[in-house]
This record gives sequence, C-alpha cells and structure tokens, in this order.
Amino acid sequence: MATIRFDKATRVYPGSTKPAVDALDLEIRDGEFLVLVGPSGCGKSTSLRMLAGLEDVTSGSIHIDDRDVTYMKPKDRDIAMVFQNYALYPHMSVAENMGFALKIAGVDKSEIDARVHDAAKILDLEEYLERRPKALSGGQRQRVAMGRAIVRQPQVFCMDEPLSNLDAKLRVSTRTQIASLQRRLGITTVYVTHDQVEAMTMGDRVAVLKDGLLQQVDTPLNLYSHPVNVFVAGFIGSPAMNIGTFRVQDGMATLGKARVPLTRATTGAAGEEVVLGFRPEALRVVPEGTDGAFPVEVLLVEELGADAFLYGALVDETSERMRSKEIVARIDPADVPAKGSNVWLQIQEGRQHVFDAESGERLPD
Repeated sequence: MATIRFDKATRVYPGSTKPAVDALDLEIRDGEFLVLVGPSGCGKSTSLRMLAGLEDVTSGSIHIDDRDVTYMKPKDRDIAMVFQNYALYPHMSVAENMGFALKIAGVDKSEIDARVHDAAKILDLEEYLERRPKALSGGQRQRVAMGRAIVRQPQVFCMDEPLSNLDAKLRVSTRTQIASLQRRLGITTVYVTHDQVEAMTMGDRVAVLKDGLLQQVDTPLNLYSHPVNVFVAGFIGSPAMNIGTFRVQDGMATLGKARVPLTRATTGAAGEEVVLGFRPEALRVVPEGTDGAFPVEVLLVEELGADAFLYGALVDETSERMRSKEIVARIDPADVPAKGSNVWLQIQEGRQHVFDAESGERLPD
C-alpha cells in the first residue's frame, strides 16, 4: 500500500501550448479508492498515465510514498494497470494471462500458480483458468484483467475506464465487485471514468477535472451537497441539477414569477444577478399562487416505478427565453401530471445552491 502525491504535475503535449493537465496538486491516501472524473478531454486519463509512467511529466513531480517517481520507468513504480480494452493475450489461457507478468519477472512457477489460484478464487474464475479469452464474456475478461493486476501484489492499482466496454447491467454489478474487492485488498487505487454515477458509487473520494484543472476533490456526499462552482454542480448528479441565472431584488433571487429568498451573507456577496442551482428532489409540486412558486409546462414524465421525473419548461408570458429553460423535478409517481399541462413548483427552503454570475464560484450560504 502507498500514498500518492501529485505536486503541481503538468503535462503539455508536443505541438500544443495548452496543458492537458495543469499544475495538478492532489494527495491520495494510503489504501484509498480515488476516482478521477470529468468530461472527455479534461485530463483524467493523462493524469493516470503520468502516474503509471506512460506519459512524461512536463513540470512538477509525482511521489509514491517517499519515492520521487517522476522520471522512473513504469516497471520500477510497482503499479498494476487495468485498461479499458482488457489487453489480454488471445493465445494464452486465463491462468497464463494472469501469471504472465510474474513469469517475466522470474518468479518461481509454484509461486505463480499459488498467486493465480488465490486471485481466481477471489474473482470467481477458478473454473475458467484453462479457457482462452475468446471463450469468455466481457465481464469475465474484465475479471481476468483484474486478476492479472492482483497477482502482482502492487502498491498501486491504476484503472482506466475498465467498465466502458460492458453493457449497462453488467457495469452495475462489476463496479460493485471492483469496489468491494479494493476494500478487501486495501490497495491504493486511482480509477478513471467519465461516468459520474460510477464515480459517486465507487470512490472514497472523487476528484473532478475540467480542461486539465482540478475543480474539487471531496467525498461523493460533499460533492453532491456542497459543490464549489457551477461546473461541479452541473456535472455531479443524475438527473443534473437545474441551473439558471436569476436577478437579485430585495434579498430575493427572481426569475419570472419565482421568488427565492437569499440569506444576508449571500445577498451581501452577490451582484445584480446570481446563478441559482436546485436539484430535482429539491422541488415540490404546490397549488397555484403559492408564495415563491413558478409555473412549468409539462413536456415529459419519466415513470421509473419508485420514482418519477418531470421534464418541463418555465412558463412566463413576458419572456420567451424562459420557455426554453428546461426544469427537471422529482415528483410523486402515484400522481403524475398530464403532458402539456401546467404545474406549479417551489424550491424547498434552504435547498438551493447560489453561485457568482461572473466567476461561477459558490457564494456563502
């Protein structure tokens, strides 16, 4: 096990002036499962590959425990990598694939066999050890790739979108297996994904990146309940947070007929406008004319059994711009409004998130 520290680690690709990863400062604790998440091109995979030694570090440094590994060869870093495409040798059996790295390292055959069988038992692969990869399902191949990493007994696991080739149902079950396996082994793990649901359900902490810059690193709950800026607020959560620009008048955020009270601290730090965010579950359906409520035209209702989500557009006769603003609300699945009808929604007190309209940074609550 090991701690990992990125110290202003930067990667600029040849021919580019903009860093793919820009001065990344990040510490990963011993035995922690940390997830790097963000949209395509945000620098998450580059950060992982810098740690593994597969990408050069332009400036800054990377440390594993007390070792500076910035310019160390990949094979000397004691890291096991799990790739998106499994990277299995098609002509080898499952057992041979899992033990290949140990064979190259000159480990005794009896030791290799013991480690392979131990890993196969953990991953429920014992009956597949003599099969070739082509005879396995996608989920089984991914477990073989995990087994190959486990038998090396590394200090660090690096996983680069290992579930992206699996179907939706298998992704859910496999991510549970990976998370529970990591907790059982206690090996420090850095996991890359573009799927924020995957990040939230697997990570001890989640680091959100955008355009090569670290936006926020925190527990899944704190990211969800206290995002530091508009980007994190909109990226974390499914369905996404409702976000709109509201004018500030008399201590209220106003948009159309909506009036949302702001705290004195928020009003004092705000300009003429603020960006207001509120999650689907922070909205409730109320009678017309309720203080602070606003009308929404129902465009679609997703009925999911235990939950239902209303997708609608703000209604206001004075502004066509508001009509194009989509609102998502979680509603009672037993009381679903008709498509095309109007409902009145109200933001529950204290459940809004307020951000500066220019910088996008969170304002004091």
